[in-house]
Amino acid sequence: MEKKKLKLKISEGSKKTINNIELAKSKASNSVVIAKKNTRTGTKSSFSNTNNKNNQNKSKSNFTPRTSNFSRPSGINDYEKRKLAEQRATKRLRGENTQKSKIGSNIRRELKLTLSRALSDEDIEFKGRSLASLKRAKQKENKENQKNQNLEELKPIKRDINIPEVITIRELANRMAEQSSNIIKHLLSMGVTATINHSINSDIAEYLVQEFGHNPIKEKKAEEIIKKIKEVKSKNLKNRPPIITVMGHVDHGKTSVLDVLRKANVVSGEFGGITQHLGSYQINYNSNKITFIDTPGHAAFTEMRARGSKLTDIVILVVAADDGVKPQTIESIKHAKAAKVPIVVAINKCDLPEADPQKVRNQLLEHELIAEELSGDTLIVEISTKTKKNIDKLIESVLLQAELLELKSDYDLKANGVVLESKIDIGRGPIVNIIVTSGTLKKGDYFVSGLKWGKVRALINDKGDNIEEASPSTPVEVLGINGATKAGDDFIVLESEKEAKSLCSARIQENQQGKNPLTFVTQDSAFKDKTTEELNIIIKSDVHGSSEAIKNAITQIEHDEVKPKIILSDIGMITETDVSLSKASSALLIAFNVKPSKEAKQAAEKDKIKINSFNIIYELLEFIKNQMSGMLAPDVAEKIIGSAEILEIFKVSKVGKIAGSKVIEGEILQDSNARIIRDGAIIFNGKIGSIFREKNQAKQVSAGLECGITIKNFTDFQKKDIIEAFNSTVTERSI
Repeated sequence: MEKKKLKLKISEGSKKTINNIELAKSKASNSVVIAKKNTRTGTKSSFSNTNNKNNQNKSKSNFTPRTSNFSRPSGINDYEKRKLAEQRATKRLRGENTQKSKIGSNIRRELKLTLSRALSDEDIEFKGRSLASLKRAKQKENKENQKNQNLEELKPIKRDINIPEVITIRELANRMAEQSSNIIKHLLSMGVTATINHSINSDIAEYLVQEFGHNPIKEKKAEEIIKKIKEVKSKNLKNRPPIITVMGHVDHGKTSVLDVLRKANVVSGEFGGITQHLGSYQINYNSNKITFIDTPGHAAFTEMRARGSKLTDIVILVVAADDGVKPQTIESIKHAKAAKVPIVVAINKCDLPEADPQKVRNQLLEHELIAEELSGDTLIVEISTKTKKNIDKLIESVLLQAELLELKSDYDLKANGVVLESKIDIGRGPIVNIIVTSGTLKKGDYFVSGLKWGKVRALINDKGDNIEEASPSTPVEVLGINGATKAGDDFIVLESEKEAKSLCSARIQENQQGKNPLTFVTQDSAFKDKTTEELNIIIKSDVHGSSEAIKNAITQIEHDEVKPKIILSDIGMITETDVSLSKASSALLIAFNVKPSKEAKQAAEKDKIKINSFNIIYELLEFIKNQMSGMLAPDVAEKIIGSAEILEIFKVSKVGKIAGSKVIEGEILQDSNARIIRDGAIIFNGKIGSIFREKNQAKQVSAGLECGITIKNFTDFQKKDIIEAFNSTVTERSI
């Protein structure tokens, strides 16, 4: 069959199409087409050369006009034609939207770049930071700044720490703003066991402060502050009244002398006729003021006499003409000489028939008190308080001595004084009885006395009158102190409340010395045998001086087996708390010149606690001695009356075991004390029940005879046991 040669005729339109395809190919070879992923269709475009053909076909389809003479595939119906046309239209629309979105994204990116360049000083050429990135960077910067700030706060702070002479670990920790446990751990590492209540001295405190990174500053001592206050020089010196202390033995007439001078009956107000307080009075004699201090004469009031002698300018020594020099008289002479003050002797009771003033003068010579008539320097006046003989002469002698002393003081300075007594009044609160030694004390003054401070609310003189101020040598009661102070403490006026509180606080800190000190436990202290019994005592008295005297007198009562222990010594009435303390500690509750409150009485009745009340000190001391004597074990004296050896043991019905024995020494008595000795050791103590002699009961059996013996509550007899009979005598002991 002849093959027909077909001629392909290409029209101009076809030429154009071919040219267009070649142009597209050249462009495609010189450029890279990036196709974006179509998220809806999920198709991807390719960058490989293998897909160029497809691209060409796409280009061909795009650039081929509808008048193309290419024949369409056969078998495609109208529905499929419409579907293909819709797909092509959808693709074209999607392509336009993608291009628009790309253009919008580029515009926004350019705007962000322009904003970043405006906010930053740097030249950003290609890419800027977004607003979200700037926000994150700012938050990071703030976080770092906060972290650095916290680190600065956590750095240790170096403080200036004031260190007193003595300070507790608790207080030191508070001042350093450190935990007490850290200080205790540091001390433990040094081999010292301590608690927060232990006191340490300034050297140890300084070391601890330095170890914890602080700066130690030693505080001034309270005494240094007081010394600086007292160093103020006096400018306007004026004469002041003399301070006279009346001293002597009990019942020699000291208070009677003051009674005559004051024209008041003071003796009737004292229990037992003896002075048990420091009394202070001021009298006027021919326009001359004289201050007197009355001291007790009982042996228990040694501290009061010593306190009076230190305060005084002149001592009046009262000696009874019928009694002579006694122990308290000698003690008073020693106190006066120790204080280096002149003595004026008043020989009292010269009106009595048995009075012997010359005997008293001779006794005084033994203590180096030589009368003026014997070329001495001691003024001696014979007086009688009953007939008021030579009372004026006594006062003139005192004024003469005062004139020789040239007593002067500055009235314009801040007041200083000495506390004579301290008490707690139910209605008025704590009260201190003082004598102003220098300066002038006024209402409203801030003061410090011992470990207490206060503000003067009222001043009351010895006559009970309210006064506005107290000049030197004036005895006065002061109201306004924040607690009862000790007798003998100083009284110092300060400029302000702040200074008073500061000085009081410094004294309290120094007073802690010796309380709960740091100590090492030794073997001797740990295993010390404490066999001594203790008698617990609670004392409540009217004034501090009496409380002090009772306390000192009780502590002087000594014994090897029992000793007194004062767990509380205070002033004021007995309260319910005192009763509770007495019950808890099994202590004697003693009231001296005070009464219990209503609540305390009820509590004492309920708990069956006895309140022992006393008004005279030697009766109280006698009671304490009797109570201590009752705690002593009695003396038991034994006397061996006989002994017997067990030879055989018999068992008798209705009687029990009987020890067949032979008396080897003395005699055996019925109902006498007996002990069983086996191999040299005592195995039983009891009493002899019955003694049998040849089947008959006997009351006693002598040495060399045999007998049967029963022992009450004992039947474990063995051969060769020794029955030893004895008598014991019990004798009560006393202190």
